[in-house]
Amino acid sequence: MAATGTTDRLAVLGIEAVGHHGVLDFERREGQRFVVDLVLGLDTRPAAASDDLRDTVDYGGLVAAVVHAVESDPVDLVETLTQRIADVCLTDPRVAWTEVTVHKPEAPVRATFADVTLTIRRSRPTDPTTSIGADRD
Repeated sequence: MAATGTTDRLAVLGIEAVGHHGVLDFERREGQRFVVDLVLGLDTRPAAASDDLRDTVDYGGLVAAVVHAVESDPVDLVETLTQRIADVCLTDPRVAWTEVTVHKPEAPVRATFADVTLTIRRSRPTDPTTSIGADRD
């Protein structure tokens, strides 16, 4: 099914992991909590018909992969981390698109605030022969 035609949405919200991401030395040294929300666009009809986990995205395995992505290989920017997580979601060929929100509730901001978030949406290319960058909405 084409990325634009996939209307089923699987959401996994509030995935928590400690990462050592940020541009400041203490963020890399001490780490901090990141919270991730995922929404996946996929066709769930094959799984509904078969009632078989092999016909859908195993969200338990996906969550483990996302936690690993947060906990490994520190990066400076939340933008880089969020793209990494989107790439993890798109490794399953049944996922046509993903929307990833990364929350950084303990960001080093000198003001009272509730949260810092970045949300991106990435899609699988509908035609592998299309130009580079076509997988971005």
